[in-house]
Parts: sequence; C-alpha cells; structure tokens
Amino acid sequence: MSHASQASSSELRTRTFVDGDWHDGSPALIGPKSHAMWLGSTVFDGARWFDGAAPDLDLHCRRVNRSAEALGLKATMPAEEIVALTREGLSDFSGKVAVYIRPMYWAEDGGYMGVPADPDSTRFCLCLYETPMIEPAGFSVTVSPFRRPTPETMPTLAKAGCLYPNNARAILEARSRGFGNALVLDMLGNVAETGTSNIFFVKEGVVYTPVPNGCFLNGITRQRVIALLREAGREVVEKSLSVTEFMDADEIFSTGNHSKVVPVNRIEGRELQPGPVYREAREAYMAFARSAG
Repeated sequence: MSHASQASSSELRTRTFVDGDWHDGSPALIGPKSHAMWLGSTVFDGARWFDGAAPDLDLHCRRVNRSAEALGLKATMPAEEIVALTREGLSDFSGKVAVYIRPMYWAEDGGYMGVPADPDSTRFCLCLYETPMIEPAGFSVTVSPFRRPTPETMPTLAKAGCLYPNNARAILEARSRGFGNALVLDMLGNVAETGTSNIFFVKEGVVYTPVPNGCFLNGITRQRVIALLREAGREVVEKSLSVTEFMDADEIFSTGNHSKVVPVNRIEGRELQPGPVYREAREAYMAFARSAG
C-alpha cells in the first residue's frame, strides 16, 4: 500500500504555514512568555491525506474552529480557507507517504489577570507532515485507573492540548503493564474511549459503542464509520457500556484519525482476532475515503 511506505524519520517531510507563508520543517513559534507555553491555550485538529484522498477534511477544519471558540480563542481562519490552504500545501508532497494534516490555534497573551486567553492575540498555523499509517495488526488494551474528566471540569468538547496529558498518563501506565493502549472510563465507570481513539465492540453481529455523553470527543471517523455500517444494514447501538460487556465481546475495534479503523487483539488477559465486522468497517471506510478524494 502506498500510504504505508516506510521511510526514515530524516526523510519524512514537513511543511508549515504561518503568518502568510509556507516554511519547510517545524519553525520556532512559541516563546517563554506566550500564553500557550505558560497556560496551555492550544487547540488542534487532525486529518489525513493518503492514496490521494483527504476524507472529511472539511469537517476537521470546522471542528478546529469550534475548539478554538470553546477555549476562548478567536477562530481567525474560515474552515473553507483552511481546506483550500491544506490542498495548496499537499500539492507539494509526493503522495508516497501518508500526510498528517494539523491546523492549530493558540493564544500569545492573557486576558483578565493573565489566566484566560486574550482572543485578539490568537495565532493560527497549519502543519503538514509525512507519517505512515500503521498496518492494522491490532493492539492490546487494559482498563486504566485514570478517568475521563467531565464537561464541568475540563473543555472536553474541544480538541484541546490541555486534555492530552491525561490520555498520555493512561497510555504510559498501560504500557508499564505490558499493554499497547488503555481503555479509559468516564467518572461514572462507563467505558468512554481508548487513550487515542474511539472504541467499538461486536456481539452476535450487533455493533456497540459508547454514547457521546460530553466526556469524550464524538470523533469524525467514529461518526463516519457508524453511518457507513448503518447504510450497509448493520445495527449500531450507542449506549452506556461497561467493561464487562467489552470483556464478553466477539470482537473489538477502534476508530481514529491516525490510522482510521484498527482491531483490538487483546483485552486484559483475553486474546481476540480481527473479526468480520471490523473488516467490514475498515473496508467500507477505505472505500469511502478513496471516493471522497
């Protein structure tokens, strides 16, 4: 597969658009007095370009603007302009390696007493960089001791940088026990997501996934996969789900921007195989992506 072409990190290309110009590589942008450095006023989104397609790029660009506003920043670039800028930048890549598309906003200055971001100081950049999509061999999960925050405690409906240290510690703790990722619960003990993606399981041909309750992002790839499965006649149920239900599943898979649809091959001590519904979901998504262009 062309998008899985392997290249050394020194060969992987990066282009960054900021302040009206394209730059090769990753230019220095944030200084020690920046609000983003000091108080974490950063939001981003992530889309993918592979096999000549950037599926749902418009939805990702709209979401980064919603995330900016949720964090008190000013969305200075209309989504349509971000889409056009992305396509301009992608035209300079070979297409032999998949490209990650990352629009970002951050604040340079603080508002009242320095703590809230000053929306008038918002800056924007777009970073495009080659990173191969992983082969869908699968990954293992364990239940994390850490929980997802609630909307009352964190800006959970924004794709905000300040949320990710919690995901990171869940993943690191899981890896310390020999697992590749973590199954993270909400504050009520329901399964929410993995440390990096949305999560699904299959039981007797029916697909189940946690209902969005404000504690985790209702991912764009998640929504697309649900729609594709339902269009194909597959029943998909969104509801509150327990760890016990995942442990008893026939198959488990995840959805996310980085590698789209990937199976889970172990949950705690139980081995799993990639199942037919996972394959159906992945094939349907890839067909959609390539048709979307």
